[in-house]
Amino acid sequence: MTLPDTELQPLLHCARVWADQDPDPVTAAQLRALITLAGGTGVKGAVAGGSGRVSTDGGREAADGNGPAGAAIDGAAGAGMTQDAAQRELTDSFSGSLQFGTAGLRAAMGPGPNRMNRVVVRRAAAGLAAFLLKASANSPRDMPVGEPSDQPATRAEREPNYRPRAVVGFDARHNSQVFAAESAAILTAAGIETFLLPAALPTPVLAYAVRKLNCDAGVMVTASHNPALDNGYKVYLGGRTVTDAGQGAQIVAPFDAMIAAEIAAVGEPASIELATAGWTMVGADFTVGYQDAVRSLADPLAFPSRDVKIVYTPMHGVGGETAVGVLRGAGFENIAVVQQQEGPDPDFPTVAFPNPEEPGALDLAVALARDEGADIVLANDPDADRAAVAALDPSAGTWRMLRGDEVGALLGSHLARRLAGRTAGTPKSLGTVAVDDGGRPGAAVAPGAAGQTGTADHPAVFANSIVSSRLLARIAASHGLEHTQTLTGFKWISRVPGLSYGYEEALGYCIAPEIVRDKDGISAALLIAELAAEAKARGRSIFDTLDDFALAHGLHAGDQLSLRVADLTQLTTMMASLRQHPPTSLGGSSVETFTDLAEGSATLPPTDGLLFRTVDGSRVIIRPSGTEPKLKCYLEVIVPVSVAADLPDARLRARAALDATLADVRAALGL
Repeated sequence: MTLPDTELQPLLHCARVWADQDPDPVTAAQLRALITLAGGTGVKGAVAGGSGRVSTDGGREAADGNGPAGAAIDGAAGAGMTQDAAQRELTDSFSGSLQFGTAGLRAAMGPGPNRMNRVVVRRAAAGLAAFLLKASANSPRDMPVGEPSDQPATRAEREPNYRPRAVVGFDARHNSQVFAAESAAILTAAGIETFLLPAALPTPVLAYAVRKLNCDAGVMVTASHNPALDNGYKVYLGGRTVTDAGQGAQIVAPFDAMIAAEIAAVGEPASIELATAGWTMVGADFTVGYQDAVRSLADPLAFPSRDVKIVYTPMHGVGGETAVGVLRGAGFENIAVVQQQEGPDPDFPTVAFPNPEEPGALDLAVALARDEGADIVLANDPDADRAAVAALDPSAGTWRMLRGDEVGALLGSHLARRLAGRTAGTPKSLGTVAVDDGGRPGAAVAPGAAGQTGTADHPAVFANSIVSSRLLARIAASHGLEHTQTLTGFKWISRVPGLSYGYEEALGYCIAPEIVRDKDGISAALLIAELAAEAKARGRSIFDTLDDFALAHGLHAGDQLSLRVADLTQLTTMMASLRQHPPTSLGGSSVETFTDLAEGSATLPPTDGLLFRTVDGSRVIIRPSGTEPKLKCYLEVIVPVSVAADLPDARLRARAALDATLADVRAALGL
């Protein structure tokens, strides 16, 4: 439907003002073409400009190799976009501004305040710089016990020449390098001591750099496993800005609101200063330090076997060179890489979505594994902060991808055994502290130190999110280890005091928090290879280990239901309906407890979610996604198993229980 003139003209005015201020000739040209189309005069093939060219399939090849993969308006306009379609696109692009949250920014690339582009990124960098300067001036100093209270109370008083420190990294997506370079220039101009990583590198390398360089902040330009048209801006805090267990982790409240307020206060784009020099380009050998630290997590004395044939894919992302280097450096030489997905390619041509969780994403890797007679498939998502595993399931005779909860349990058991064998219940720590080149304390790692991050005050703890399996808690208890649950997201898992190992079901695993206080798909891949090789050396498979868990702790089976919505108000409506009319039975078992997670508890902050527990021990959690317009439902059933011969029947009963529960959840949602 065509917009009335009273709505269209203000929209066109806002768009013209934006186009005039846009420093990117490509997005400015796209926007001007949209303005022309939306105004009713019409153009053909006029979207391309600057360094790009139009392609009718929606893609755009930039002359500098750094343009977006092609916003929908590119191909649509070139093929004759209608006036209504242009008005819809323009309306969405200017319907509001991207909101900076705990996940930073993430959206489709294109012109306008509701898209990822150079204007939005410049404002984000300027806002982050303002936040860091205020935080460094106002944060209280670390005052030793017994020191006179009349000493300077803030860093500004104590260290008037102190400069906050930040490091910026980027992946291989279109525009990532430009966004990162301009961020470094803006941070530098604001007085921040800034480091820029030398190439497109995995997100875990940036997270490692935040701690290793003792930075007050880190920025990673990435959209992780989102579609090719997207990009994002992820922020970590550390150094002296965050000094608790979350040092070097993703931001949480209230830091997100504080940074968002500074972004909102940034003036016109032309007022943002960009330095032409002054930041430090991190040396290429910095990644060697990360690889050495991760490689040291392997424990060849306790687990000497390296006889496992691996098929690996980086999913067109930036993890390939680093992950293969770590694996081979740790002795895993028998690796076949999926050639079609080996090099970084921001268009992700062989997959519909570059997410290992998506159906079909591992098809090429599994096909190669069959051809090569491999033992295991390891995959990273494009920024390598997640790891996926597939293997030949002897009970079915087919290859299948393991669920995140299965991998989380395998890694948890492996690390628990290592801890028990090495330290016999004493507090765990990572050993000595190194000093970085700037004279500040930096992280150091002792060989084989995975899982050793407890202290005398906080013994080693295993953690996972509330939507992840309860199996990890049982594994931890069986090894005499503490366990805790957190809200969804690694920003919470990484803040657990004494964290030794943490994971969430969405393929994220934190193996060594003192190296990377975030999920790290490369270190996870290394330890998966180690535990798979150990199982093979004993004439077993990882599925045998999973069977052991079922016999010891019950068969934990899970499933998910995700509902994508066109309007975010639908999520609010569905959650309100469930709160008013919660189901009384799920999967044939009465609901025993119904918990509204928005009310919070002694152990969990409030969050928008609902938790149902049934009499038979099943659990359902329903919550809106924090990153996508989806309602997500997480199901878990537990079936007791006494002997191995009962496992096939237990799997059938678990599947039937999950199907019945799914049907009841759908009914409760009115589907």
